[in-house]
Amino acid sequence: MRNKKNYILTMLTAAFISCFTYVISQTKPVIEPKAQDSLTKPNLIPIPTDSIFTDKGLKLKTYKKNAHASYYADRFNGKKTADGSRFNNSKYTAAHKKLPFGTRVKVTNEANGKFVIVKITDRGPFVKTREIDLSKRAFMEITKSKGAGAMKVTIETIIE
Repeated sequence: MRNKKNYILTMLTAAFISCFTYVISQTKPVIEPKAQDSLTKPNLIPIPTDSIFTDKGLKLKTYKKNAHASYYADRFNGKKTADGSRFNNSKYTAAHKKLPFGTRVKVTNEANGKFVIVKITDRGPFVKTREIDLSKRAFMEITKSKGAGAMKVTIETIIE
């Protein structure tokens, strides 16, 4: 009987130690970040080249305030736009009824002040109450709620 108790105690101890060792092996050690000295460069975040995120130095002309904006459905990916290019929902493009193709437009969400700069490549939207259709990427970047399908924006043309 005593031999059986020693065996059980030994097995429980071994199981506990192996579980403890496994848990310790799975945790990551805490590494303190290195202090940056004046000679090292800070981490830089790349900015996509097809959009401009700063309005410094841009000449803007207000086109329309309180305009309604929406975004393209995914089913339009790969289809030809009115200017002849292929539509891509992950680029910074837009459709407008009257603005010339190639016009760069700053679109600012009036609710939160976020903005994107897009290029007009298509005609539309074909809903009377809407002024501009943004690519999904551009829309999601400035929207307040990711579930929204439309928002009020200010449209400004960029004069080059």
